[in-house]
Amino acid sequence: MHKILIINGHPDKESFCTQLALSYKKGAEQNTDVVCDLLHVAELDFDPILRHGYRKRTELEPDLLRAQEAIRRADHLVFVYPTWWATFPALLKGFIDRVFLPGFAFKYRENSVLWDKLLKGKTAHLIVTMDAPAWYYRLVNKSPGHNAMKKGILEFCGVKPVKVTTLGPVKTSSNDKRQKWLRKAEQLGANKK
Repeated sequence: MHKILIINGHPDKESFCTQLALSYKKGAEQNTDVVCDLLHVAELDFDPILRHGYRKRTELEPDLLRAQEAIRRADHLVFVYPTWWATFPALLKGFIDRVFLPGFAFKYRENSVLWDKLLKGKTAHLIVTMDAPAWYYRLVNKSPGHNAMKKGILEFCGVKPVKVTTLGPVKTSSNDKRQKWLRKAEQLGANKK
């Protein structure tokens, strides 16, 4: 069985991102050899602040332990989130800070600048909404949020390849356009094996 974990990083469960995550799940579940779980970061009970950095370990809340186990089991990770201030929401960043820890996602080598990538063998897809046109984000802003998530987090931990689907501008989109994006998310799920 191919295991997919969808992580909805929007703080509002009634958001368009939630609809996209559900559409992806619907598509993925069309495959009989796929198990697909959906995690809404907004529903988790955890402190999003890495209060001591890496100097001192903060005990993980039960929801974060379950999230780590779901990530560990997954073959493919799907992150669905909006672009705010050219990157991802603070709640998603806090989730990443608290979950993608040394010893779980990566491990620095002793007396070395190198590290071991502990999430090798997994792939990922980012489905990212924004209120700016995708071309503007790419050409003018240089895609800082995509780069942070793809290269600075996931590939750093060994997840590869990481594909990105950018949807925008959402704010001025018509209902027809949004329906098209929802069908696209469903198709992405259906095609991921």
